[in-house]
Amino acid sequence: MPKGVDVALPNRTIDRFRDRAAGGRALVEELARYSGRWDAVVLALPRGGVPVGYELAVALNLELDVLVVRKLGVPGHREVAMGALVSGGAVYRNEDIIRAAGVTAQQFDAVVSSERAELVRRELLYRGTRPPVVVEGRIVILVDDGIATGASMYAAVSALRSSGLAHVVVAVPVASPDARDFLEPVVDEFIAAMSPSPFYAVGQFYENFEQTNDDEVRDLLARAGRRVLA
Repeated sequence: MPKGVDVALPNRTIDRFRDRAAGGRALVEELARYSGRWDAVVLALPRGGVPVGYELAVALNLELDVLVVRKLGVPGHREVAMGALVSGGAVYRNEDIIRAAGVTAQQFDAVVSSERAELVRRELLYRGTRPPVVVEGRIVILVDDGIATGASMYAAVSALRSSGLAHVVVAVPVASPDARDFLEPVVDEFIAAMSPSPFYAVGQFYENFEQTNDDEVRDLLARAGRRVLA
């Protein structure tokens, strides 16, 4: 995989964002080169990433969709991730964990089948009958409201690589220095408005970090879809 470009926005004078929408707006300038490009799309990790992604998509005149990520837990030890499943069906396998845990092909496939059902349920909840956007051959801008460890984003990137995308950008309002170092080698660009130290939790960098609910996710996706069709 290509070594990524690590971008931290210069001259930041704030230490907290008002809310997730403000966090999304803080990323617009750095991503302006993708404005209006037919081959670029914003994918947001629900739920907290959707308000961030909506602001980016509106400002840059790009499509917005969600990328649902489901962890694939080791049978009997579900907290241990042996991979991940993402929207569109792409699967990421952590072969080291699979071998260490002695997971058989049949066991792995059974977990994928179970998590796929939940992924489909969540996609229907968020997107309804609208089909997912096509990522093959496109520039994908992956966004969330922040990154603490980077595990979910790493799984999303790893799975998406098998979908034939052309270029992947991870863009977040705030990321821990450790997450930045973890993700930078596996993406083409890594953009964080802030990467402060010490870093304890994403929520410490927001004045309003109330949970984004499912209704808000559906509303923002619907509004973004109507704007594209207009």
